[in-house]
Amino acid sequence: MLELTRKPRTDGMVEIMAVVPQERGDAVARAIAEAAEPNIPADLVFPESTPGTVLRGARGLRGLTQAMLAAAIDAHVPNISEMERGLRPIGKEMAKRLGKALDMPYKAFL
Repeated sequence: MLELTRKPRTDGMVEIMAVVPQERGDAVARAIAEAAEPNIPADLVFPESTPGTVLRGARGLRGLTQAMLAAAIDAHVPNISEMERGLRPIGKEMAKRLGKALDMPYKAFL
């Protein structure tokens, strides 16, 4: 007996089939539609985005001063300033402390 075979796509597209709960079907369809839209890479939208600018922005959004953040993560104020200006690297452990204090994923600071 012959089986139907599929020809591989050559147009750079991928076919995806998923089985999801009925109540989530619309959300999945919206997510797929959004993914199919043309995207602009983040580095083009935010060319100056560095871990330091992310830190400064997150701190500002939460209304914290450098001193308040330093106290929350048990660090010195000059260290916060140097991290924001890109003069001091943000290590993984520091990123985790910042993420916890600022209520965001620590990987944003790496």
